[in-house]
Amino acid sequence: MNPILKNVLAVVAGLLIGLSVNMALIMISGSIIPPPEGSDLTTNEGLLEAMKIMEPKHFIMPFLAHALGTLAGAFVIAKIAASYKLVFSLAIGALFLYGGIIMVQSLPSPVWFNVLDLVVAYIPMAFLGWKLGSKKAVSAN
Repeated sequence: MNPILKNVLAVVAGLLIGLSVNMALIMISGSIIPPPEGSDLTTNEGLLEAMKIMEPKHFIMPFLAHALGTLAGAFVIAKIAASYKLVFSLAIGALFLYGGIIMVQSLPSPVWFNVLDLVVAYIPMAFLGWKLGSKKAVSAN
Protein backbone atom coordinates (compact mmCIF):
# COMPACT_ATOMS: atom_id res chain seq x y z
CA MET A 1 0.00 0.00 0.00
CA ASN A 2 1.13 3.53 -0.73
CA PRO A 3 2.84 4.90 2.44
CA ILE A 4 1.00 8.23 2.26
CA LEU A 5 -2.36 6.51 1.98
CA LYS A 6 -1.39 4.17 4.81
CA ASN A 7 -0.49 7.16 7.01
CA VAL A 8 -3.76 8.92 6.21
CA LEU A 9 -5.72 5.77 7.01
CA ALA A 10 -3.75 5.36 10.25
CA VAL A 11 -4.62 8.88 11.39
CA VAL A 12 -8.29 8.48 10.45
CA ALA A 13 -8.46 5.09 12.20
CA GLY A 14 -6.67 6.47 15.28
CA LEU A 15 -9.05 9.40 15.44
CA LEU A 16 -12.14 7.20 15.06
CA ILE A 17 -10.95 4.62 17.60
CA GLY A 18 -9.87 7.29 20.08
CA LEU A 19 -13.18 9.13 19.83
CA SER A 20 -15.10 5.84 20.09
CA VAL A 21 -13.26 4.81 23.25
CA ASN A 22 -13.81 8.27 24.73
CA MET A 23 -17.54 8.27 23.95
CA ALA A 24 -18.06 4.68 25.11
CA LEU A 25 -16.50 5.46 28.50
CA ILE A 26 -18.52 8.66 28.86
CA MET A 27 -21.72 6.80 27.97
CA ILE A 28 -21.19 4.06 30.58
CA SER A 29 -19.76 6.35 33.25
CA GLY A 30 -23.13 7.01 34.90
CA SER A 31 -23.69 3.31 35.46
CA ILE A 32 -20.25 2.89 37.04
CA ILE A 33 -20.25 6.07 39.14
CA PRO A 34 -23.80 7.42 39.46
CA PRO A 35 -24.18 11.19 39.02
CA PRO A 36 -25.18 13.34 42.01
CA GLU A 37 -28.71 12.71 43.24
CA GLY A 38 -31.31 14.64 41.24
CA SER A 39 -28.94 15.80 38.51
CA ASP A 40 -29.69 15.54 34.80
CA LEU A 41 -26.53 15.09 32.74
CA THR A 42 -28.42 14.68 29.46
CA THR A 43 -28.73 18.43 28.85
CA ASN A 44 -26.10 21.13 28.82
CA GLU A 45 -28.01 23.11 31.46
CA GLY A 46 -28.33 20.04 33.68
CA LEU A 47 -24.64 19.29 33.34
CA LEU A 48 -23.72 22.86 34.26
CA GLU A 49 -25.91 22.67 37.37
CA ALA A 50 -24.56 19.25 38.35
CA MET A 51 -20.95 20.44 38.11
CA LYS A 52 -21.54 22.53 41.25
CA ILE A 53 -22.30 19.45 43.38
CA MET A 54 -19.99 16.86 41.83
CA GLU A 55 -17.48 15.12 44.05
CA PRO A 56 -13.96 14.05 42.99
CA LYS A 57 -15.25 10.54 42.19
CA HIS A 58 -17.44 12.01 39.45
CA PHE A 59 -14.35 13.14 37.56
CA ILE A 60 -12.71 9.70 37.39
CA MET A 61 -14.59 8.48 34.33
CA PRO A 62 -14.18 11.70 32.29
CA PHE A 63 -10.45 11.59 33.01
CA LEU A 64 -10.26 7.92 32.00
CA ALA A 65 -12.28 8.63 28.86
CA HIS A 66 -9.89 11.38 27.81
CA ALA A 67 -6.74 9.45 28.72
CA LEU A 68 -7.76 6.05 27.32
CA GLY A 69 -9.29 7.58 24.18
CA THR A 70 -6.02 9.35 23.45
CA LEU A 71 -4.00 6.24 24.33
CA ALA A 72 -6.09 4.04 22.03
CA GLY A 73 -5.93 6.51 19.14
CA ALA A 74 -2.15 6.89 19.38
CA PHE A 75 -1.70 3.12 19.73
CA VAL A 76 -3.70 2.47 16.56
CA ILE A 77 -1.67 5.05 14.67
CA ALA A 78 1.60 3.54 15.88
CA LYS A 79 0.44 0.10 14.71
CA ILE A 80 -0.81 1.17 11.27
CA ALA A 81 1.26 4.15 10.08
CA ALA A 82 4.01 3.52 7.56
CA SER A 83 6.22 6.34 8.88
CA TYR A 84 6.23 9.30 11.28
CA LYS A 85 4.50 7.16 13.90
CA LEU A 86 5.58 9.38 16.79
CA VAL A 87 4.62 12.58 14.98
CA PHE A 88 1.16 11.27 14.09
CA SER A 89 0.61 9.82 17.57
CA LEU A 90 1.52 13.14 19.19
CA ALA A 91 -0.65 14.97 16.65
CA ILE A 92 -3.65 12.93 17.83
CA GLY A 93 -2.67 13.82 21.39
CA ALA A 94 -2.53 17.51 20.42
CA LEU A 95 -5.90 17.31 18.66
CA PHE A 96 -7.50 15.64 21.69
CA LEU A 97 -5.75 18.21 23.94
CA TYR A 98 -7.42 20.96 21.91
CA GLY A 99 -10.76 19.28 22.62
CA GLY A 100 -9.83 19.11 26.30
CA ILE A 101 -9.03 22.82 26.35
CA ILE A 102 -12.43 23.57 24.79
CA MET A 103 -14.06 21.35 27.46
CA VAL A 104 -12.21 23.14 30.27
CA GLN A 105 -13.33 26.50 28.94
CA SER A 106 -16.96 25.45 28.57
CA LEU A 107 -17.52 23.52 31.82
CA PRO A 108 -16.88 24.96 35.29
CA SER A 109 -14.91 21.98 36.58
CA PRO A 110 -12.49 22.16 39.53
CA VAL A 111 -9.00 23.52 38.86
CA TRP A 112 -7.34 20.30 40.10
CA PHE A 113 -9.27 18.30 37.49
CA ASN A 114 -8.50 20.76 34.70
CA VAL A 115 -4.78 20.64 35.47
CA LEU A 116 -4.71 16.85 35.83
CA ASP A 117 -6.73 16.35 32.66
CA LEU A 118 -4.78 18.76 30.46
CA VAL A 119 -1.34 17.77 31.75
CA VAL A 120 -1.72 13.97 31.96
CA ALA A 121 -4.56 12.76 29.73
CA TYR A 122 -3.38 13.89 26.31
CA ILE A 123 0.27 14.31 25.31
CA PRO A 124 1.70 11.78 27.83
CA MET A 125 -0.97 9.23 26.83
CA ALA A 126 -0.25 9.84 23.14
CA PHE A 127 3.43 9.20 23.82
CA LEU A 128 2.60 6.05 25.79
CA GLY A 129 0.30 4.86 22.98
CA TRP A 130 3.15 5.35 20.52
CA LYS A 131 5.57 3.46 22.79
CA LEU A 132 3.18 0.54 23.26
CA GLY A 133 2.17 0.44 19.60
CA SER A 134 5.76 0.62 18.35
CA LYS A 135 7.02 -2.34 20.35
CA LYS A 136 7.98 -5.32 18.31
CA ALA A 137 6.14 -8.54 19.09
CA VAL A 138 8.32 -10.96 21.02
CA SER A 139 8.33 -14.45 19.53
CA ALA A 140 7.92 -17.43 21.83
CA ASN A 141 10.80 -19.48 20.45
